[in-house]
Formats: sequence, structure tokens, C-alpha cells
Amino acid sequence: MIDRVDDSQAKLFEENQSASGRTKAKKGGGRRRASAVEFGLKAPSQVVKNFVLDTNVLIHDPSCLSRFQEHHICIPVDVLAELDRFKSEQSERGANARRVHRRLTELFSCSSAITSGVPTEGGGTLRMVIYDPASCPKNSEALDRFHRIFPDRERVDHRIMAATLLVMQNNRAPVILVTKDINLQLKARAVGISCEDYLNDKVDPREVTSYDIRRIPVDPAELQRFASSGELVLPHERRPEVVLNQYVLLEASAKQTMPARLASEGRLVRLQLPEALKIPGGIALKPLNLGQRCLIDALLNPEISLVTCYGHAGTGKTLVAVAAGLHEMFARKYNGLTVSRPVVAMGEQLGFLPGTLEEKMRPWLQPIHDALDLLMRPPKSGGPRRKQKQSSDQGAVKPYEALLEQGIIEIEALAYIRGRSIPNRFFVLDEAQQLTPQEAKTVVTRMSRDSKLVLVGDPAQIDNPYVDSRSNGLVYTRNRLKGQPFTAHVPLNRGERSELAEAGATLM
Repeated sequence: MIDRVDDSQAKLFEENQSASGRTKAKKGGGRRRASAVEFGLKAPSQVVKNFVLDTNVLIHDPSCLSRFQEHHICIPVDVLAELDRFKSEQSERGANARRVHRRLTELFSCSSAITSGVPTEGGGTLRMVIYDPASCPKNSEALDRFHRIFPDRERVDHRIMAATLLVMQNNRAPVILVTKDINLQLKARAVGISCEDYLNDKVDPREVTSYDIRRIPVDPAELQRFASSGELVLPHERRPEVVLNQYVLLEASAKQTMPARLASEGRLVRLQLPEALKIPGGIALKPLNLGQRCLIDALLNPEISLVTCYGHAGTGKTLVAVAAGLHEMFARKYNGLTVSRPVVAMGEQLGFLPGTLEEKMRPWLQPIHDALDLLMRPPKSGGPRRKQKQSSDQGAVKPYEALLEQGIIEIEALAYIRGRSIPNRFFVLDEAQQLTPQEAKTVVTRMSRDSKLVLVGDPAQIDNPYVDSRSNGLVYTRNRLKGQPFTAHVPLNRGERSELAEAGATLM
């Protein structure tokens, strides 16, 4: 562990440095070495913790400066340089960088010395920390050891860690580096720096560990009454932690079960869904399991404008969502269907692929094209294989391409959704677990009246390096909006793609 100096040692060190600076000034050739306070290394008090924030935390949640309550927040000046690189981007990352700059300017506007600390809303302080190898204190064995292990002093990650070490050296209270960069966490722990992920927007682990539908035991008589009337009122004690519009399975015995949805006033209501989702000229999609039945009920319910769905690979979440969108669109309940998918992170640009925007997006959105092709292709009729092949060769135009040209169906880049207002559309966002909470918020706030938003994904499959199964945009949206009268959530846990896919999802 890194040794922290006490107040007397710090005071003695500052006096020695000040005296040294005065001596050099008298000789006319030296530069006064700044004190720990002038570098932001000394906290205003030694009672509460010091949290050093990495750039990715500020980008992830620009409002994080008000989340640390009474503790001290430290921002290394090198973080400002990284924010400056992002602020001109026309993306969610660029917008967040600009928000952070404006917030910091607002907080420091009334202070002449930003390294001494300004008060925050929670009762703590915020200060800038300066790491300057030429001027910072050099009598730290820990800092010398750090420079031997990480000799590159110009790398931003190394400078942030060095600044954290200096803050640890000058304060008795705990000092914690907060970063969402897993590699930086490992580096910091290797040199004795305490690290944490940003935990404010992480959901309870229980919310993502099981995709099972909640079971509620009932009497056979109650189940019979529910089957005949379509409603059953249960007191809160018999349905603890079940929120509005949550789907449950009423169970009288192993073979006597019925799915239900919790409506207002504690009423459990029967699912309302057609025998199949019919697409004109295409196939009729029937629900294959309990989860898909619950999902279709939520997708077709006009009172529900936001549906979130967790499901492993092969559970049919994307196919069912697109089929429901087509079903509703052809029933003229919406003006069109929009399907999108993040390119790993919503802020990434697509310029590295050749061609038009549609051609750039095609590799990322090919699963959506496959789903549309499967749902809208006319069912195969009987006959010789040779004739079937000839007819398929003649019809080279995809059944949905005319609707794409007319704008009735849209497959668009999510990176360019910022600033849009989307009225009267059925909007399906696939792979929503790749979004950050702020990006998910951007999508949700784009929805105008009479639109429906469907977020589907698998929290266990994350490619974005700055989110995980408990902090991604999909689970964040579900957690923050659950219990609202216009939201519903459905977990899917049974694969229908193939026995091989199901075994791979559960065993590999």
C-alpha cells in the first residue's frame, strides 16, 4: 500500500518547499515550487473521501458531479485535454463533453483558485488536480516506483494515476480513482491505487441474473375464476415486488398455470393477443412459448408505449418485435416501422465503410434485413424444386424494398438520431444493451406522441468497453421507468432458433 503523510509531515514538507523556493528566488535563478494546495493535491478537509474522476466517467454521466454527496471530487487537468478532443464531435460523446465543460465553467466561475476546491450540491467540494513532473513534489518513493513501472509520462492514463498517487500522498482520508476503463483499473491496482467503477447507474444484480417470469401461487378456484372472467384481484402481500404491467404466471399446480399482466388497482388481467401475427403477403407468426406470448401482448397493447425485452441469443426477441411492428403498421395503427441498431456505441461514426449511408449500415443491420425478408417473403408452395428455384431467381427484388423506398419502413443509423422527433412510428431498437444510459435517454426522449419504442437485447452480450450487464442503457431504462403505466418489460429465456443454438447459449 502507499504510505500517506500526516498533517505535520505535509506541513513540514510545504514549509521546506516554500523556503527552498524563497532561497532560489533570492539567488535570482530559481523558480518557486508550488505548494500541494496550489496543485490541488491537498483536500479542504481530511474527514471525507477523495474521488478522482476519469474522463470516461464524465462522458458516461455528465451529471455525475452531483452524485458524490459530501465527498471531495478531484478532476485531473489532463481530463480537460481529453474532453477538449471530443467536444467538437457531432455525437452523443461530443454532446456530453460539451455539457461537462459548461458545468465545470459554471461551478468554477465564482472561484479564483480552482485547485483549492468549490462547494458542490451534496455538501462536498470539487477541485482540479495538476500533475507536472517538473514542479510537483519528488520526495515520494511511491511516485518514483510508479515512474519506473510506467515510464511514459505523456500517456493520459499514466498522468491520471500519477496525480492520484500525489493526492494519496498529501491526504490522510481515502483516495479512490473512479473509472470505467477496466485496463486502467488493473494498472492502478498494480501500483496500490484504490479503484472503483462508477456505480450510480448500476442496477441490482438480481435484475439481470434471471430471465424467468415471476410465478404467483393461487388456489384452483381462483385460477378458474380468472380463466372465466379474465381478471383476478390479489392483495399486495400475495404479489410482493410485482410492478405495474409486469407479466406473471399464475400457478395452481405444475399443470395448472395461466399468464397474466398486473394492471391498475392490483388487477391481474388476461393476455390479449391474436392467434398469429399476420403480415400481408408474408407469413403468419405464432408465439412458440410463454415469453413470446407475453411479449406480443405488450407489443400490441396501445396503452404501452415503451417495451423492454431481455433475451439470450435465439429466443426470437428481434423477430417477434419486427413482426409485431409490421402487423401494427399494416393495420394502420402507425405510419411506419423504424428499425435501428447501434454500431457498438451510438456515437461511433460510419465513415470507415465505403459507399452511401445505406451501404455503410448494411453490414451492421443485415440481421434486420434477414428478419424482414423472412417475415414478408411469400410462403413456399408445393412443387418441383427446379420450378421453385426459377421463380425465386426471377423475383430478385426483396418484398420489403418498395416499402423502404417509400419510407414506410426505415432502417437507419442510430448515430444520427440526436435532434430528431419521431411521431407515430413503431420504433424497434435491437442490441440496446450496447448503449450507455445517456444514449438510451437520448433515444427515449426522441419519441413523440403516438409512437411506440421497443428496446430488445441481451445484457450478457456486451461489446461496448464502458458498460456492463448492470450499467448498460437497456437495463438502465428498464430500471428507471419500471412501474410506469406506459411501460412493460418481458424476459425471454427459451431459445427457439435450434437445439444447437439453445445449447450454445446456455452451456457455452
